[in-house]
Amino acid sequence: MTQEGPAYYELGYGEDFGLTALTERLSRPGSAPGPAAALKLAEELADRSEGEEAVELGEDARRLLASELPERVLHTVWLASTGNAFDPTDHGMTCRAWLERISEVSTARLRQNTASCTPRPVRPGRESRLCRAVVAALRVTAPALADACPQPKIVDCLEQVVTGADADLGMRLLLRALKAHAVPVPYGQYRRLVALGWQFGFAPGAVHDGLAITWPPVRAASRQGINGDFGLSRLARQFTAGRHYRTPREAVAAAVKVDGYERPPGSEAAVLLEDIRRLLDPGLSDDAITVLWLAATDRGHNIDRFGIGGREWLQQVAEVCEEHLTEVAPAYAPAAPPPATAAGDEVLREIRGMSPLAATTVVSPDFHPLEGATVMEALEQITTQSDPDLGFRLLLRTVEVLRLPLTEEQYTRYEALASRFHYGEDHLLFAVDHLVQRT
Repeated sequence: MTQEGPAYYELGYGEDFGLTALTERLSRPGSAPGPAAALKLAEELADRSEGEEAVELGEDARRLLASELPERVLHTVWLASTGNAFDPTDHGMTCRAWLERISEVSTARLRQNTASCTPRPVRPGRESRLCRAVVAALRVTAPALADACPQPKIVDCLEQVVTGADADLGMRLLLRALKAHAVPVPYGQYRRLVALGWQFGFAPGAVHDGLAITWPPVRAASRQGINGDFGLSRLARQFTAGRHYRTPREAVAAAVKVDGYERPPGSEAAVLLEDIRRLLDPGLSDDAITVLWLAATDRGHNIDRFGIGGREWLQQVAEVCEEHLTEVAPAYAPAAPPPATAAGDEVLREIRGMSPLAATTVVSPDFHPLEGATVMEALEQITTQSDPDLGFRLLLRTVEVLRLPLTEEQYTRYEALASRFHYGEDHLLFAVDHLVQRT
């Protein structure tokens, strides 16, 4: 991709694409295709998005063809990226001849949309800064890759693709080689690969999916990599009226699996479980828990109408969290909840400052309305008796549900509290930014 073009994620690529998407398909267990089947996979890939994906497929092939890379280099990186699943030389073709056929498949598909289509000249991406960055990433993984990959001089061949053909494609071929040979990638290196991928316009999935990441242990209190809401307040959003279509347990099971691309598997379940353990403290009333859940979901999951109390419901959620953690992070052990933070007084002031306005509103006015004043009383209880952090997150959610206007001064204070609690930079943006009355 030239630097003038839009980022790949802006074009809708949430996963791998182009030539490396084809090598991924060829490497899937049980495929072992011959030339006809391999070309069929190329045709299917080119046909995606009404033929739009033929563009990247063809340009990738032509970038390699336009380079002066020797056949040995092309053959080596092709085998490495497919995990030896399809070798053109086994079928009487050179790798260049095979790339020519892929380019022809791409052009044929584009001509179904525009009969006069002529493939545009490729512009290899050899920007020195990006080339150096990819080569640096390659050299970090070189020992492990060389041990895992049977192709001789694979590291040298990938470096030649980066510097002699295209840094973008070289980066994706490096990722494919790591994935095809299950090379363990330490977490720190993985994060650097994601950051480098963003420079090329890759969505995180293009880096993450299929990579053998060595994750750090799951820690409930860790909020690294979280954007937007999390824990119980995030789960409540999943139950907003009209948004969930699963059974309650299925909805919880789906929610706890959403760890994003930067957190170890099980992170969301651990954070949610920590929230629940705080709420299940004996000092908090069952009525308060029920009210907070009903308000945060905008009565999207009416546990009171099914005869389920707040504690009983949270115990069911905790069971789902524990089951998921047992599966994906068996070494996880809940730590003792840290003491409530000194920010409790500040959160309490914000709740009380919003209470007069909330008292004039109700949650779900058309179906078993819940008085805003009752919700604010429950928020005070959780803040003083359980956890100011969760109290503040549920305050944000209540403000959002009740659509309470915020002054710029309030929002500034909210930003300070969000920073103190180590929320992600998008937490307030997703929740209440739209409610600020800006002059």
